[in-house]
Amino acid sequence: QVQLVESGGGLVQAGGSLRLSCAPSRRTVSGYRVSWFRQAPGKEHEFVAGHDWTTGSAYYADSGKGRFTISRDNAKNTVDLQMNSFKPEDTAVYYCAADLRPGLPAFSQRTRAYAYWGQGTQVTVSS
Repeated sequence: QVQLVESGGGLVQAGGSLRLSCAPSRRTVSGYRVSWFRQAPGKEHEFVAGHDWTTGSAYYADSGKGRFTISRDNAKNTVDLQMNSFKPEDTAVYYCAADLRPGLPAFSQRTRAYAYWGQGTQVTVSS
């Protein structure tokens, strides 16, 4: 099992930036796939960005390409999401999730692939 703790949310103006951080409780992270999802009021979870720990590959939803960057901090054992050029429609609760399926499956953007979720951190963008 693994626990995920998110931090870094808050209130930001449109055009501003925030950096979210996700800290898995397990130190051994090889084979992980860690992604960020978000959920706006009245909507379902939406994939934002993901990181494959084995390959080092990053994946982005179209909504965040060119604005969001996901990265791994080996020293801190975190997966961070740098978000720039915020838009009001980015307002949501942002969740970190981990996919620990064995056998190195292909990266998935579907919520059902992620068995472990953090508690979420609110990001509110004011116009």
